[in-house]
Amino acid sequence: MDTQHFINLENRFGAHNYKPLDVVLNRGEGIWVWDVEGNKYLDFLSSYSAVNQGHCHPKIMRTMMEQAQNLCLTSRAFRNDQLGLFYEDICNLTNSHMALPMNSGAEAVETVIKAVRKWGYNLKGVPQNQAEIIVCENNFHGRTIAIIGFSSEEQYRDGFGPFPPGFRVIPFGEVRALEEAITPNTVAFLVEPIQGEAGVIVPPSGYLREVKSICKKNDVVLILDEIQTGLGRTGKLLAEEHDDIEADVTVIGKALSGGFYPISAILSNTEVLGVFMPGDHGSTFGGNPLACAVARTAIKVLIEEKMIENARKLGNYFLTQLKGIKSPYIKEIRGKGLMIGVELVPEAGGARGFCEQLMAQGLLCKETHENVIRFMPPLVITKEEIDWALEKIEPVLVGN
Repeated sequence: MDTQHFINLENRFGAHNYKPLDVVLNRGEGIWVWDVEGNKYLDFLSSYSAVNQGHCHPKIMRTMMEQAQNLCLTSRAFRNDQLGLFYEDICNLTNSHMALPMNSGAEAVETVIKAVRKWGYNLKGVPQNQAEIIVCENNFHGRTIAIIGFSSEEQYRDGFGPFPPGFRVIPFGEVRALEEAITPNTVAFLVEPIQGEAGVIVPPSGYLREVKSICKKNDVVLILDEIQTGLGRTGKLLAEEHDDIEADVTVIGKALSGGFYPISAILSNTEVLGVFMPGDHGSTFGGNPLACAVARTAIKVLIEEKMIENARKLGNYFLTQLKGIKSPYIKEIRGKGLMIGVELVPEAGGARGFCEQLMAQGLLCKETHENVIRFMPPLVITKEEIDWALEKIEPVLVGN
């Protein structure tokens, strides 16, 4: 079958809620993927940071196959032997008091919204149904109704209302805006350490440190959405470490399974997740033994194979080399670790055309917010492979 056959099937039978590049992949290994016609590509998106460990990591694959032969699902009606081990591993690794596994990032964020609201009513004394959560402009935390309700992206909202109340939106990276937005009913501030979907927007140095201080002073829960930035992507286990802080609640996902199985997790102090009583929240698949076993191995290889250190070292190298490219189309290049955005000037005509040119050269990446090319390769990439990528990237950005 050729590429167009599979594209035609998607277009005929599938909902058209994505606009992918017209490449049909059927195999992956490490940083490389192949299409149905046998063409080889360097993956510079990592499924939006879900395959930090590289495609089809053999140790994670082995764990998944072994666990699948033993037990896949019990629901939470019964206990399983992998959930407690996952709790122990992830809490010890991240210095968290409690954890709660879910399936997707958006589901985890919705869970946190429930938890901090109940914390506000039960422990802070906020009047019932008056809790407020502060979020940032250009945020991206998922696409469920509550989440798009506080999005500033009109396309995410158009035609989907009415939306739940209880959210206040402020500019990203502005400490004073946070101070001014806090009221006695504020229970939490939900923020991404780096805004990925917005175009890899990096806040001013020390921003999270100041935010943490403000939240502590005002008895406000600091929630960091580290679904894209976490688990090594920025050159630290969690991006909060760049500002030497610990959030009250952290949400992780994507790379938590190395791309093998949907799993996310809320990491929290005892006070916030401790508000949940039996029956308050649940998920049939959340915490299933297959997901927990896979996640335990995924975080183990991330540490043992020094992928985080690799992201820091090669991220610095890659960013420096990109900034050395002279092109009239480049407005700004920014990022941390191996999470990098190249913003183009409006005259460039949008980032998608550049992504299509790079695909023709054997490199897969994706545009975000029209004018930004996002580069996020798996953390197992080598310097030689980055140099190979740069040989493809520079001529395309320069326009040769």
